[in-house]
Amino acid sequence: MCRSIKTLRRGDSRATDREIEEAALQFVRKVSGYRVPSRANAHAFDEAVVEVTAASRRLLDGLRPGARA
Repeated sequence: MCRSIKTLRRGDSRATDREIEEAALQFVRKVSGYRVPSRANAHAFDEAVVEVTAASRRLLDGLRPGARA
């Protein structure tokens, strides 16, 4: 996928809000094909970053450390 997105699940510390938001931004850039969206697309782009950030935080908060598939 996007090599610049790093794994945020770590056993030693919790991912920061900034790390999660940066990963969400990279994901939305990759999916949308825009590094910087046009003014007409900025709202949809920014909302997607907010939603992906929130979903990522919920995921990371819901994972149990040490649990295996």
